[in-house]
Amino acid sequence: MRIYAVIDTNVLVSALLRYESVPGQVMAQALTGQIIPLLNDDILAEYTEVLARPKFHFPAPAVTALLEGLIRRGLFVDAGPVDELLPDPDDAVFYEVTMEARKDRDAYLVTGNLKHFPVRSYVVTPHEMLEILNKT
Repeated sequence: MRIYAVIDTNVLVSALLRYESVPGQVMAQALTGQIIPLLNDDILAEYTEVLARPKFHFPAPAVTALLEGLIRRGLFVDAGPVDELLPDPDDAVFYEVTMEARKDRDAYLVTGNLKHFPVRSYVVTPHEMLEILNKT
């Protein structure tokens, strides 16, 4: 069974910093098809901007390969605003895409920053995402 999920930028950063980490395992599942990444242009723009920050020293070819893999495996979702206030308005797009996708299917938001989002059963940590995958 495949799982649909919006992947927060912090998960990508953690995966690139340590591929053998739990976030790295989540990214591996997204690149091999167990997780179907949910995307839109704003999410891709944030991924691109954050992963290019000099402080991370990520090799451009690795970033390009990751983003191309997510796009190739991903599903683009048009989403509008939601009626919930989030602690960080920059994170709204991740929640909006999750909520839009949930209208048609089970979908999750995978993040290392749970405090940035409402407490919901579908807002999960990378570790929780792996547990969900193992149950299917």
